[in-house]
Amino acid sequence: MEQKSDILWRIRLIYFIMAMIAVVITGKILYIQLVEGEYWKKLSRSSTMRYVSIEAARGDICADDGRLLATSVPVYELRMDLSSTVTSDQLFYNNVDSLALRLSRLFGDRTEARYRAGLVRARQNQERYYLVKRNVSWAQLQQARQFPLFRLGRFGGGFIVNERTRREMPYQTMAARTIGYEREGIYVGLEGAYREYLEGIQGKRLMQRLSGGTWMPISDQNEIRPQNGKDLITTINVEIQDITEKALLKQLERYSASHGTAVVMEVATGKIKAISNLQRNSAGTRYDETYNFAVGQSTEPGSTFKLASVIAALEDGVISPDDYIDTGSGSITYYNRTMRDVNEEGHGNIPVREAFALSSNVGISQIIYHSYKDNPERFVDQLRRLGLHEPLGLEISGEGQPIIREPGSQGWSNLSLPWMAIGYEVSLTPLQTLTLYNSVANNGRMMKPMFVKEIRQAGRTLKEFSPTVMKRSIAGSQTIRHAREMLAGAVENGTASNIRTEAYSIAGKTGTAQIAQTSRGYRGPSGTHYQASFAGYFPAENPVYSCIVMINNPRGFIYTGSQVAAPAFREIADKMFAAQLFMPQELEQEVMMTSLPGFRNGHLDDFRAIYSSFDARITEETAEGKWGRATISADTIRLEDRTFIENLVPEVVGMGLKDAIYLLENAGLRVRFTGRGVVRRQSIPPGRRINTGNIIYLELS
Repeated sequence: MEQKSDILWRIRLIYFIMAMIAVVITGKILYIQLVEGEYWKKLSRSSTMRYVSIEAARGDICADDGRLLATSVPVYELRMDLSSTVTSDQLFYNNVDSLALRLSRLFGDRTEARYRAGLVRARQNQERYYLVKRNVSWAQLQQARQFPLFRLGRFGGGFIVNERTRREMPYQTMAARTIGYEREGIYVGLEGAYREYLEGIQGKRLMQRLSGGTWMPISDQNEIRPQNGKDLITTINVEIQDITEKALLKQLERYSASHGTAVVMEVATGKIKAISNLQRNSAGTRYDETYNFAVGQSTEPGSTFKLASVIAALEDGVISPDDYIDTGSGSITYYNRTMRDVNEEGHGNIPVREAFALSSNVGISQIIYHSYKDNPERFVDQLRRLGLHEPLGLEISGEGQPIIREPGSQGWSNLSLPWMAIGYEVSLTPLQTLTLYNSVANNGRMMKPMFVKEIRQAGRTLKEFSPTVMKRSIAGSQTIRHAREMLAGAVENGTASNIRTEAYSIAGKTGTAQIAQTSRGYRGPSGTHYQASFAGYFPAENPVYSCIVMINNPRGFIYTGSQVAAPAFREIADKMFAAQLFMPQELEQEVMMTSLPGFRNGHLDDFRAIYSSFDARITEETAEGKWGRATISADTIRLEDRTFIENLVPEVVGMGLKDAIYLLENAGLRVRFTGRGVVRRQSIPPGRRINTGNIIYLELS
């Protein structure tokens, strides 16, 4: 009996323990469901679902007339959900052969058999996010949407499209370093300076984790669409930029120079119309835009700095342009260090204006040394009044720091004053030097260099940037007048007389500087390196543009600013004059119309209406169609038919935008355009076979 009682007691104890365990488990379940339920649900969702950012398309960077300099081009990734829950076996296998054939023909990267094998293998593995093709263009995507299975969409055929953007520069290297780029998350140039406007706002997409760790978007309905960035309208002019870049490249290649820069600025506003920075690559095979020398390279400017020295002396009244200075036999010694002129025989006793025009080191250094040796702070103060000691404060990062030494500072010596006078022991960037010359051209008003004039979105101006006056006047009106006369004299009768032209007037100053080679001084193992430069403006009487050309380390025996840099300046000015981008003052008052214009392409009825209003004589021997061309012969307008072959891209260069769009869109193309005026260039050459839906880009002038 006692044994039975003992067994029952043990059974009850076990039952009680199990009941208590059950109560604890039940309580924990209820606690998890009611108290911690939301936490665990979120944790579960976070391990199988997540939101990822959708990159917003960066805004465009455009030239001053709206032509694209940098743009975000959409590219697409094609994928498929090949699980049996989306498509049945019958539907898949009935269409896979045709789909593989169409994919092979469209992309041409794999055979039909390889495309089919990949699709079948993914189907057998029930892959839900199978990659079909990366980097698909918009035109290819439109064709792919009509393929078997793809045409059924995501939930009927498993077709998934992911979009991203790729940054492209339609003009390739043109002003590339100033426009900028992104590298490892760091933006430079205008891309970095105006990043907050260009970036836009990222979107969100809900993704689901599949077996194997692949993430797949769930539904477009769960997306938060990104807001694209705003557009930047720069001050850069495509024609002037092209002229500038070609002129610089020509001189770099001619003299096998290491690198160079050229900048064109609008005198009245400070707008940068062109900026080119070219450097020879390591293989020595070509020149690329790799560094913004105009903005970032601060070096001893050499003789272009003599303008600042002369302005300081004129402003202090220690000289006048007609005072005489004895340059002797072309050399002078300051504290056991000899300074020489290029002309080894010297120029003798000459006026200050002639010493400047001939770029006499002896003459200019004597003016500054004898005028300021007892009070060098006075000379430095005048340089500071010109603003040469401070950076320009550009929006583009990486501006080089100017150096104007002060008496008593580190590096100052008894030699500093005469050598500063001719552009040594000071340091300026090319753009800082150009700003000084532009100020003289602008009657003393110093303008801040300006790269961007507008922020736009969807064609609407959101913000306009106005020209910034840094100094109302860098010097007195008489000083500026004398400085302008002396700069004009340097081209008329001085070191830059080789670029003088009868068509228009140029004012400016050559510069030839030895380049310091770190701790080795000015002479290294490969000899002396030189920097050739020319800074000035045109036309001299009524300046419209200022320009600087600087070429570093030209090879051979020719290295002076007059021989290496000045010809590039002249070529830039000549081509701008030929393109009527500026006009000499005496011609501005003349009526320049000599004949009626001809048209390469257009609507014949429009031609008749235009020329009839001028009472022009019109002949129409073959003009029976709708489209044609108008050519001028003496006082007669001749209209001729133009025929366009069906299914081939028509030529629309020379047409107005309205006619070009009508013709191209009726041919099945989608039109995108930049600029104003008539069509200057079309992206798809005439005569190519038309693929319906393709985009054609038009540039208007």
